[in-house]
Amino acid sequence: MMEENIQQLPKGSFMVGLDIGTTKISVMIGRKNEYGKLEILGTGKAISNGVSRGIVANIDKTVASIVDAVDQAEKKSGIKIKDVFVGVAGQHIKSLQHRGEIVRDNIDVEIGKADIDKLKSNMFKLITIPGEEVIHVIPQEYTVDGEDGIEDPKGMAGVKLEANFHVITAQVGAVRNIMRCVEKSGLKTKDLVLEPFASAVATLDADELREGVALVDIGGGTTDVAIFLGNIIRHTAVIPFGGNVITKDIKTGLEILEKQAELLKIKFGSAMYTDDQENVMVSIPGLRGRPPKEIAVKTLSEIIGARYKEIIDLVYHEIKVSGYENKLMTGIVITGGGSQIRNLKQLVAYVTGKETRIGYPNEYLGAESKDLVVSPMYSTGVGLVLKGFEYIEQYPEQFEAVEVDKTINDNEESTNEISLVERITGWFVDEDVD
Repeated sequence: MMEENIQQLPKGSFMVGLDIGTTKISVMIGRKNEYGKLEILGTGKAISNGVSRGIVANIDKTVASIVDAVDQAEKKSGIKIKDVFVGVAGQHIKSLQHRGEIVRDNIDVEIGKADIDKLKSNMFKLITIPGEEVIHVIPQEYTVDGEDGIEDPKGMAGVKLEANFHVITAQVGAVRNIMRCVEKSGLKTKDLVLEPFASAVATLDADELREGVALVDIGGGTTDVAIFLGNIIRHTAVIPFGGNVITKDIKTGLEILEKQAELLKIKFGSAMYTDDQENVMVSIPGLRGRPPKEIAVKTLSEIIGARYKEIIDLVYHEIKVSGYENKLMTGIVITGGGSQIRNLKQLVAYVTGKETRIGYPNEYLGAESKDLVVSPMYSTGVGLVLKGFEYIEQYPEQFEAVEVDKTINDNEESTNEISLVERITGWFVDEDVD
């Protein structure tokens, strides 16, 4: 029944997000319903064996995991996946503030989209550290002939157009490796999206984006921080610690296997010690005839709490250096797989003194999909699908030119594809990429 409905979907009515993480690789297919809410049609998840802290360490293993996750999503949805919106993250991601300007020739002609695009494209030509490239340019505010604080200058008259930009850079090699993995999996990268942007779309509401919020996405290998105010992203940072390092702390501290440490963290872990954990013991099987090992839950919480406090301290440091510490009226939202540990919300609030909530990816989900992807670990995947629909609005002519019917029985190829590399000027030149 489900597959028949999907087969009848019109062109361009669904998007696919591909989240290549340190712990898992997930694929999500979604469409908008008649109420504008997102419905998840199919999901796939595979263990990520070839990625370390957001960087591809083994091409073949990463490709195998992508293919596995895609196969699951295709079988559940009945849709043949071709184009995907890929999340990019990792400790190689950096951000900086930069100001740009252009001088217009004719004041009688009003400022238009072409002027703004020219100003924005100049940011992609910034001189960066060798091996790095600009991947995202986000306008903060515009200035026209000395008049600042302008959100959208289109239609105005002026000679000198300036803007403050939030510029995101990444290692060229890391980006190329991600794109190669996607290509070797038989897919096409429609666009690369910074993962904190995707998570923010899925978890934050309009009031938070407007009044000031810090989004903290705790993944397997890294923790991403993104600060929003006035509906604009103001600061981003990547902290090279995530859920995996906590598992390793448990493994080392308790002298147990890593898989046992991960299970203990999930089943009995807590970011703060509580009185009800006093004298509670957990028994884990011994190895090769050795007796079972008794683990105190209090000791487990102390190990987990120590590392989480370190991560939160680093997050709080980023909030302070951003200059927006006292402007976050709606506090902190934590999401990602690492946010599921018990009592983490209370620990974050205690360390930072700010209101804290767990961010679930249900802000724009339809009722039928909320149960499927209710966990914070799916925030990035849901956000990537939502970003796909934003992409249609931004580049409608390009999308309509390349979109084909993506049903299982349709193998038609498009010949008018405008590649990602051609669209984003100044990323990199590579004859192997179409």
